[in-house]
Formats: sequence, structure tokens, C-alpha cells
Amino acid sequence: MIDRYSRPAMKQVWSDENKYLKWLAVELAACEAWTAEGVIPEADMAKLRGAKYNHDRMMELFETTRHDVTAFISSITESMGPEGRWLHLGLTSNDMLDTGLNMQLVEAGALLQTELDRAIAALAVKAIEHKDTLAMGRTHGVHAEPMTMGLRFALWWDELQRQKERLTAAIEGLRVGMISGAVGTHATVPPSIEDKVCRELGLKVAKISNQVIQRDRHAHFMSTLALIAASLEKFATEIRALQRTELHELEEPFGQGQTGSSSMPHKRNPELSERICGLARLIRGNANTALENVALWGERDISHSSAERIILPDSCLALDYILSIFSRVIEGLRVFPDRMMENIESSRGLIFSQRVLLALVDKGLGREEAYKIVQTNSSRSWEEGLDFRDLLRTDRLAGEHLSKKELDELFDYGYYTRYVDDTFARLGLI
Repeated sequence: MIDRYSRPAMKQVWSDENKYLKWLAVELAACEAWTAEGVIPEADMAKLRGAKYNHDRMMELFETTRHDVTAFISSITESMGPEGRWLHLGLTSNDMLDTGLNMQLVEAGALLQTELDRAIAALAVKAIEHKDTLAMGRTHGVHAEPMTMGLRFALWWDELQRQKERLTAAIEGLRVGMISGAVGTHATVPPSIEDKVCRELGLKVAKISNQVIQRDRHAHFMSTLALIAASLEKFATEIRALQRTELHELEEPFGQGQTGSSSMPHKRNPELSERICGLARLIRGNANTALENVALWGERDISHSSAERIILPDSCLALDYILSIFSRVIEGLRVFPDRMMENIESSRGLIFSQRVLLALVDKGLGREEAYKIVQTNSSRSWEEGLDFRDLLRTDRLAGEHLSKKELDELFDYGYYTRYVDDTFARLGLI
């Protein structure tokens, strides 16, 4: 991931330094386990505890070996005495690589959980603040019936709560290690070593493996990242739509001195939300690659590893970045209740059409007859720019069944929001 979209903490998780330190931690944990089993002498283990890898030397060795693990091990053992022979005892490369990778993924997941919690908290604040702020509900982009802006934020809050549960489950699926040898049979490294290593590293044991930890776990994690990104794109798309000049019900935070266009000084574009949408596409695409990595030849090939070097860090970095942007947008989001009311009124009372329809049916009219009365007046309102409420007040057929007082009672916005508190109570937001 380019630096523009990389935040420091997540960047550190995916740094070469952190990766190689994880490798070293796995190797030393294995040596400690062998020592506990009586294979490595304690005197040798005392020296092994001071082992360090040499990055520059590793890169030199890699030019010859073309194998990062052998280059890594050699960069350590070159500066050691006979005790160096115990490193990597009985292990295959992926015992170290996959266990270390999962440690990185668990670290990355913890950062994502923290940022997801921030987004959830920001939405809760906005939902409660605007619980009763009347807003236009739209279907197909067209005025439907009134709702509140708080309900919209609460809907998003609830969705991210589900995403949090999914992320927790996906991280737990990766909180496993593997020290099982060349094809997972433990022929060269007994299960007791694997148990000790995973316990030392704070991992559970993968109960069965071949030469790799199975990639359905990684596909689950990546699919979860894609789901979270899809939700963020959904929310960002709505913010973008409501920031349009014609609607202008919401506006992203816009800082002092910030510019929206090199040529048009008046511009305030929803560029943060647009950035969320763009990077969400990247994460979704990477999830597809993770699914394709599940199927490997036999006990393992390396068709997955090259792709994982890109998709795992990039997806974690990208999601961390757009989560932080989304939190910042929600925390600083400007909401315009007066403009919302103007937009509600812009359809000249047409939003009350269903209430009138139901009221006429309740008076004994057949649904088709009632529908025709309401639709006739709705059409006139659309075509002639007249107020739907005024048309109904003067409509002879409507007047035969509904008094003006009854009509006025139907034209009450409070009808649409009378159960808002019930919804918030269900969610636990009040």
C-alpha cells in the first residue's frame, strides 16, 4: 500500500522488521520447547536466547539462496557457535511463516477492532443527537415517506455492530499456530512441541494442518474485511448523495484553508466519502483473490504466497485507513435540519398519499376506488406543481368521505416518527 493510505501503527504491523521479529519469536519458542523436552542443552538455549537476525546479511544471502527462510536462518547462525544448529530443528518453512503471519494478522485485526469501535461510537452519538430530526426517506431516489436522520445513523450503527462480531470471529479463526513438519504429520517435530510453541506465543493450535495453515481461515478474514468495506461504501455513498447541491442535507467536515477545486473556489466536494468508496473496491477485489487461495495442490503449493504478500497487508492498511476516514467524517459531519424540511416540503405533500389511501379504505371504499382518488390528485400535483394537500381539501370525491378536519389530521409528520423511540430502545441506544 502506498504511504498516502498507510497509517503508522498498521504500517508497523506489516513492516519487514515486525515480520522477521515474528519469525524469530517462532524459532526461539520452538527451541525453548525442545529444551523443555530435553533435546537442546540448557547451556545452548541460554546462548540461543540472544539470537538476532541480520537484515542486510539476509538480503545478501537471498541473492544466492532465492529462499527467504534459509537466508533468514543463515543470517542468524553465521554469528553463532555450535548452538546455532538447533534453530529450525524439525520445522518446515511454513511452520515459521504461517505461524508468524497469523501473529501479524491478529495484531492487524486488533487495530481494526479499535478503529471500528471508534466508528460505532461516533454513529451512536449522531444517532442519538438526531433521533427526532425529520428527514426525507427515499426509495429509488424518489421521496417515499418521512423518517428521521437519527434512524438512518442508527441503521448504520447496527450494521457495524454485526461487522464487529464478524471481525472478532475472523480474528479468532486466525489465532492459531502450526508446528507440524513438512506435510503436517509431526514426523520430525512431535505435537508436544507444537503445543508448547503456540502456548508461548499466545495462540491456539491448529488441530490439523498439512504444510500450511488452511486458507479458508484467511479467506474468512479477508471476506470480513470486504464486508466491512462494503458497509462503509454504502454509508459513504449516502453521504455523497445527501451532500449534492440540490439536496445539501449533510456535509463532510471542511477545514479552514481546505480547497475543493483548483479552478472553482466555491467547491466543497465529498472527497473523503469518495475515497472510502474507491478503496472499498480494492478490498473487495482482494477478497476474491483470498477465496481463490483456498485451493492448493496436494499438501501445499506457493500459488497463494505471492498474492498474500500484497492482498493481506494492503487490505488491512486500506480498511484501517477508510475506517479512520469514516470515523472522522461522522464525528465532524454537518447536518442541516432546515434544509431537510425544505426537501420534505418540496414534494408538496405527496408523501401523505399512503395515509390518505388507507384512511379512505378505512371509510369503506374499495382499495381500487380509493387508489384512483389519491392517484388522480397525486398526478395533478406532479404535473401542475400544485400542493397535494390543497387538492384533496377541494376534491369532491375525497370530501364525500373525509372531512377537512380529518384530512388535516392525516397531514401530520409526527405520524411517521411515533415509533422512533421504540426502535432506539430495541437497539439499546436509549
